[in-house]
Amino acid sequence: MARFPVVGIGASAGGLPALQALLEALPSDTGMAFVIVQHLSPDHASVLPALLALRTSMPVLEAREGLALTPDHVYVGPPGVRLTLERNTLHLGKTRSTQGPPRLIDEFLGSLAQSAPGRAIGVILSGSGTDGARGLRAIRSAGGTTFAQEPASANFDGMPRAAIDAGGVEHVLPAEGIAAALARLAHGPQAPFTPPLPPSFSSDGSGQDLSRVFHLLRTRTGVDFTHYKSSTIHRRLGQRMRLRRTDRLADYARYLEEYPEECEALGQDLLIHVTSFFRDPESFEAVKQHVFPESFRDRDPSSPFRLWVPGCSTGEEVYSLLICLLEYLGEDVATTSIQAFGTDLSEPALAQARAAFYPESIAADVSPERLRRFFVRGEGGYRIHKSLRDLCIFARQNVVGDPPFSRMDLISCRNVLIYLDPVLQKKVLPIFHYALNPGGCLLLGSAETVGASVDLFSLVDRRNKLYRKKSISYRPHLSFTYREPVTERREDTPLPSRRGAAEQDPQREADRLVLASYGPPGVIINDALEILHFRGHTGPYLEPLAGAASLNLLKMAREGLALELRAAIRQVQRGTSRVRKEQVRVSGREGERRINLEVNLLQASSDNREHYYLVLFEEAPVPPASTAPRGARVQEVRGQRAATRQELESLREELRTTRQHLQTLLQEQESTSEQLRAAHEEAQSSNEELQSTNEELETAKEELQSTNEELTTLNEELQNRNLELSQLNSDLNNLLGSTQIATIMLGDDLRIRRFTPMAQEVLGLSAGDMGRSLLDLPVPLELTDLERAVSQVTRQLTPFEREVRARDGHWYSLRLRPYKTLDNKLDGVVMTLLDVDRLKHSLEDAHQAREYAEALVETMREPFLVLDGHLRVLTANPAFYEAFQVTEARTLGQLVYQLGNGQWDIPQLRLLLEEVLPRNARLRDFVVEHDFDQIGHRRMLLNARRSSGRELGTQRILLSISDVTEQT
Repeated sequence: MARFPVVGIGASAGGLPALQALLEALPSDTGMAFVIVQHLSPDHASVLPALLALRTSMPVLEAREGLALTPDHVYVGPPGVRLTLERNTLHLGKTRSTQGPPRLIDEFLGSLAQSAPGRAIGVILSGSGTDGARGLRAIRSAGGTTFAQEPASANFDGMPRAAIDAGGVEHVLPAEGIAAALARLAHGPQAPFTPPLPPSFSSDGSGQDLSRVFHLLRTRTGVDFTHYKSSTIHRRLGQRMRLRRTDRLADYARYLEEYPEECEALGQDLLIHVTSFFRDPESFEAVKQHVFPESFRDRDPSSPFRLWVPGCSTGEEVYSLLICLLEYLGEDVATTSIQAFGTDLSEPALAQARAAFYPESIAADVSPERLRRFFVRGEGGYRIHKSLRDLCIFARQNVVGDPPFSRMDLISCRNVLIYLDPVLQKKVLPIFHYALNPGGCLLLGSAETVGASVDLFSLVDRRNKLYRKKSISYRPHLSFTYREPVTERREDTPLPSRRGAAEQDPQREADRLVLASYGPPGVIINDALEILHFRGHTGPYLEPLAGAASLNLLKMAREGLALELRAAIRQVQRGTSRVRKEQVRVSGREGERRINLEVNLLQASSDNREHYYLVLFEEAPVPPASTAPRGARVQEVRGQRAATRQELESLREELRTTRQHLQTLLQEQESTSEQLRAAHEEAQSSNEELQSTNEELETAKEELQSTNEELTTLNEELQNRNLELSQLNSDLNNLLGSTQIATIMLGDDLRIRRFTPMAQEVLGLSAGDMGRSLLDLPVPLELTDLERAVSQVTRQLTPFEREVRARDGHWYSLRLRPYKTLDNKLDGVVMTLLDVDRLKHSLEDAHQAREYAEALVETMREPFLVLDGHLRVLTANPAFYEAFQVTEARTLGQLVYQLGNGQWDIPQLRLLLEEVLPRNARLRDFVVEHDFDQIGHRRMLLNARRSSGRELGTQRILLSISDVTEQT
């Protein structure tokens, strides 16, 4: 199957201009396939492919079932159809039934991340809502590249902003910038469709360059990625190198040195954030069945239930476990103390976990009942209920290098160990064992096991990877500060290749076989003459004695060999590096024979306190037989026997005496050795007691370190909350100080919580009135039923509004609104006073002026009309009705040209009202002549004035009519 990058593009409202701009700026030879998923109405046929085809030379096709992707083609999803990708083939299906609108973009991007890991590219353009945020996170976690349109350049910034806030976006650019970046990825070095780089990066000196990168990351971020998963390291490094247009690791290392901010970006990329609410629901059910019942059986009510989630990312895992725990406890939750800790290395992820606000897409993972009970709906998403949030503490922690928490009932570390190599896994698992209470449980990811730490944990649920802490007789070695092994190479030393190590193994095996076959047998001993290692067949020289087992060389030596061995070893211990004794007699089952032995001093141990010795044995050569004639030889032998018989007897006597003396010395030495052994045992007993005391002190130290870490974490959480509260308090104070509205926040008991400076001026309040009831204060308002109004607002949740007058005659608009907490709980009222005195008097003046004008119009002797902007009659005085013999019912609201059954449709009048008057604010003595059916021929002088009517918001035309027929 061909490997080429696939670009998934999601858009919604306002996405067409962004799509057109993107395709127009995109080259047609990128080697990528583009799949567009846009929210379209399923009730109408889509013309999107035709519109997009006008902006690109690439073929634009509508997706259909089983269509295989081809590079340099654009595919558009049909309206309202679920689109997925599998093995470079598109599949159509019905949308899944979820809460809210279908999440077509998330579904396609999720399938793209699974089908094309490492070569998937996700793009989110203009749109409202949060669809696409989860899909981009899945692509980024799978090693892909993600883009979002810059919110300022989008017609609707809801989708791009949600994707950015969710932490799944690497690059934020306008549509044209995204096209340029895609072109660079396609044609730059290390293009995304090239085969993955091998672990060695296949370049000279790559080991040194990789060490430089690790050193820079460790210096800048404080995290050592040396023992991180190599495939993840290489994949993420390859992505960053492509984006920076570098094809050599050495060049990228220099780039990191020049631009420290790139270290931060690389470090965040290496920290994988793949999580969601209730991921693998079966694991949470296993926790409910196996962990909670055991933990709360015969539990001390004063002992809190404690859980810890290392690598918590953005907090979904912590909140999911807490939700399951609260559901299990039911009504007992009020009497149960709960403490939850979430730790991670990423500060941005922790900030989102602390904010506890998640996009609307979580409705696909969280049931409606849980959403209603544990979440509060907000603009663009859901916020964790405050009661649940208060149980959690989030802090930055390196699980390898920082002290852990202690006395935990549950640790959930899912999909973290898979990114660590065995060196770190062997370090982390004993830490988890230490942190758990007896019987506490460890929950791992589906692809993780405890590995070599089976002696620390017992399996509870194989399928869901749930383990329980074992009680062990020994104490695992713990080190809360990670250090590289003693044999760690220098930073600038390249890694030895595995091939070189493999080439040495046959040579060592050959040396071992040659030594075993042709080398002399021997043993390696220490200063106490204890045998540490046997070399070759030593049976003819050494044999175990009956009784208690012992590896002491002298006790195992055959008869006749112990004295010579002791003497030779003593000589070497006194400073001689090598001692050889020949023709030493040894007695055995086959009789007496002679051997040669050799004692060599080996190199001292690293602490220079103990020496080691190599003792070798070999058979002495037999003297060659004489070649003299037999008769002469017999005579010679007889002479020698006669001459040496006396000397031989003397030597035997001397030997017997020496043996007795040596036997005495040996007995004395054995007695001394017994005494020394007893003293040694006493010293060893004392040492064991001291070691036990030391272990207790170390345990106490570790507990103190753990407690200190917990306090540090709690302090960090409190500091973060204090900063947030300080910022919110500053914002609130500035807001209240800058507003010119008198606002008072009251509790249910009408006690004052906070007020604005304007309220202080209007009601005469002071700082000392905080906490006092408003009813106890001399409020300068004529309002006697304030308590009843507050009760009405809090009971019925309906706003209250009324105009009230102060004692000095000033008028205000009093408004009462319910005061709601973040948890949507009612906790008092908000009282505002708007200054409406000027408006009140203006309305009164306007009312009086209107009454005066109406009276004036009524008393006018000349006919008078008031027209609106559409030339309809608003007002006519009695003189008009009398002069032109029309009724009020047929006049008011009628178009002026329709008066008198159309008799007022006078050309001169039209000229006046439609052409002359719009260009002049007023007109005097405009002559109009016309024949009326009822009153005959009339000559009239019209005086008109156009009023802007700003106070009333409409235009008015005042028209007076003077009848001058009799004057002609």
